[in-house]
Amino acid sequence: MNLPVILIIAGAFVAFALIVILLGGPSAGKAKTRRLAMVKDRHAASTEAVVAAQMRKTIASAQGQSTLTNLLPRREELEKRIRRTGKGWTVSQYMFASMALFVVVTGALLALRAPMLMAGLVGLMISLGLPYMIVGMAIKKRVKKFNARFPDAIDLLVRGLKSGLPVTETFQVVSQELPGPVGEEFKGVVERIRIGNTMEAALQESADMLGTPEFQFFCITIQIQRETGGNLAETLANLSEVLRKRAQMKLKIKAMSSEAKASAYIVGALPFFVFGVVWSMNPSYLAGFFTEQRLIVTGLGGLVWMSIGAGIMAKMISFEI
Repeated sequence: MNLPVILIIAGAFVAFALIVILLGGPSAGKAKTRRLAMVKDRHAASTEAVVAAQMRKTIASAQGQSTLTNLLPRREELEKRIRRTGKGWTVSQYMFASMALFVVVTGALLALRAPMLMAGLVGLMISLGLPYMIVGMAIKKRVKKFNARFPDAIDLLVRGLKSGLPVTETFQVVSQELPGPVGEEFKGVVERIRIGNTMEAALQESADMLGTPEFQFFCITIQIQRETGGNLAETLANLSEVLRKRAQMKLKIKAMSSEAKASAYIVGALPFFVFGVVWSMNPSYLAGFFTEQRLIVTGLGGLVWMSIGAGIMAKMISFEI
């Protein structure tokens, strides 16, 4: 059995495994453990236990965003990820879009007389990677809009509390006055409170959906103040100032690392650009990369090393605040 056949079989196996993981049900053991932890946190007696539970959720959500399992989500995780976009998409639409991309890209490459192995692998990578990237960009865009207006929402809450309104009424005011993701999330919080959920549970559901530390800080602040008392308006005013300074620091870091990012993009895209130009001018010159076993191994090795280099450069210019 030659190498191209092995690669085709391996690609088909990976695609089948991805589909099973995407459409498979949740793990029963993990679901049971998660429900027990939720019940334990919900009935925590002391303020310290409640705050510790909130911090565990914050840390777990932050760690989950950097793991490889996010690239291969289960169906429930994929549904949650799609809901975070706020677009009203469904898992069925996501899967149909992936299959349509595979058919279109593979057919287009075959029509251009590309080798079948190249067409299949490129179609598989694009059909799996492009929808995931589009959903990720939509989530990032929505979270960015939320974080940009969230300090204004906190200031509006502070003014409402100083005027004598209860917390739930100030949530209603924010949902009506601020458009976009901020108003949508606070509207969801108000609706969940109206149907009988506690304020902490309603806020935590929005925090889990957003997955942003800024809203988790807000939930923890509300929880502490409800348990211990104190001036909530003053505490929220301090939180608003902290979040604005945090946003300013992110912008400074983005400006300082922009040159390194531009260099990384150029260096990473240059080999593929040159390969595409040479292929369009003289396909027979590079045909060996899809038929000759030694050239196939060399090309795959080059891709692996480029991926390692890109990962190292991404870590070097990534800063946590």
